[in-house]
Amino acid sequence: MQITIIAGARPNFMKIAPVIAAIRNRQQQGYNISYRLVHTGQHYDANMSQSFFEQLGIPAPHANLEAGGGTQAEQTANIMVRFERELMANPCDLVLVVGDVTSTLACSIVAKKMHVKVAHVEAGIRSGDITMPEEINRMVTDAITDYFFTTSEIAGNNLRKEGKLAGQVFFVGNTMIDTLLKNRPRFYAPPVWEQAGLQPQQYLVMTLHRPANVDEEDHLAVLINEIMRHSRGLPVVFPVHPRTARQLEHIALAHANLHLTAPLPYLEFNYLVEHAKAVITDSGGITEETTVMGVPCMTLRDSTERPETCTLGTNELLGTNPAALAPAMERLFAGQWKKGAIPPLWDGRTAERIADALVALFSLQPQPAQVA
Repeated sequence: MQITIIAGARPNFMKIAPVIAAIRNRQQQGYNISYRLVHTGQHYDANMSQSFFEQLGIPAPHANLEAGGGTQAEQTANIMVRFERELMANPCDLVLVVGDVTSTLACSIVAKKMHVKVAHVEAGIRSGDITMPEEINRMVTDAITDYFFTTSEIAGNNLRKEGKLAGQVFFVGNTMIDTLLKNRPRFYAPPVWEQAGLQPQQYLVMTLHRPANVDEEDHLAVLINEIMRHSRGLPVVFPVHPRTARQLEHIALAHANLHLTAPLPYLEFNYLVEHAKAVITDSGGITEETTVMGVPCMTLRDSTERPETCTLGTNELLGTNPAALAPAMERLFAGQWKKGAIPPLWDGRTAERIADALVALFSLQPQPAQVA
């Protein structure tokens, strides 16, 4: 069985690393299963891409489509054209996509038009906000996917409501958490730790990249200033996404305790998160990591596709109105933030369950070891 695994953007890399390791385990057990890793090139900055491969031990891609840049439509089209050529040259039995980025959507469409089955890791999550590009990517991908690997029962219920059959949906857990738990002992401090004189529980981490927060300069300025106004003088570390960096060029920020950095590699960024007093973000994936590490998290969005991080975890949805920050920060500094719990099957064995499901779906049997 030949699987083509798609990765294109930073959130994908944490999700494919354990899947590749699980497939390799099955190979060692004698199963006829192999993979080809295709990097679409959607994220091509070293800190957004290459450092993740190095730090997480992901093998070099068999192919890099180098389809980054351009508008959403241009990028989608470039990925589709180049992946079609890749799939024609290297046929497979299954295309495995992860998450909800442009590469997920584009490669799923190409695979199905070429009559290749598709498996979607992190299927079924829904925010209900059709203005989010990621929501469109999720909905279209799941409309044509054959096998669905979900992070929660909520995601599975979403898929069943959309007409998916029980034999197609597999509740396996969260591959991002596989990566987090495996690498947590390896986290280490980035340079900003010393530069800013950071101490555990005595600083905040902030990330902002979604259009609703960063595309309007005035709104972004008000949001950052409100965060800083209620930070009680604690250092605020802000790894800046390239999208946000373009907007910040036109905003004058004068806060001595605000520390801007380039996007950080995985091990350094999660070291900051693990030791922070709280994280303020508009990222979905970070809310999962803070939930598992027990770090208070404030999400500046009106909806979330990961409700379990709110109902079970340490995350709270504040919305995009800067006025919501003041009462949330008051509760944080008063020690009144919820403790949270870890969602079911977020135990570090998700990729093994995915590999088991693939072996069963394709009726693979281990081959006897060759006698020398």
